[in-house]
Amino acid sequence: VQLVETGGGSVQTGGSLRLSCLASESTFATYNMAWFRQAPGKEREFVAMINWDGTNDYYTDSVEDRFTISRDNAKNTLYLQMNNLKPDDTAVYLCAAASYRSWGDTTSLYHTWGQGTQVTVSS
Repeated sequence: VQLVETGGGSVQTGGSLRLSCLASESTFATYNMAWFRQAPGKEREFVAMINWDGTNDYYTDSVEDRFTISRDNAKNTLYLQMNNLKPDDTAVYLCAAASYRSWGDTTSLYHTWGQGTQVTVSS
């Protein structure tokens, strides 16, 4: 499967963006999915994850109550709604796929990654 992220851009503090991640195959519906982000000079950081059927999700503390992860298996698409954005959210955002048996926030669990989309938040 291939993953392609879209929806990044530049916004001011307090703004919103909605990221999408389109999968190339319908096997998307069998994967647990996640969003990670990576800022220049920093390690890749977990943001949010959702299980294969969308019934369970988990967020890192810094985005809880501001970001919402969701998926539409009929469209092979993962989403990340980001509200009340802050400059610290500036990073390249990547989606990643894991087996339905893998549930966690470590990069090693994820076997397929997208190229990423840039999100820039200015103060």
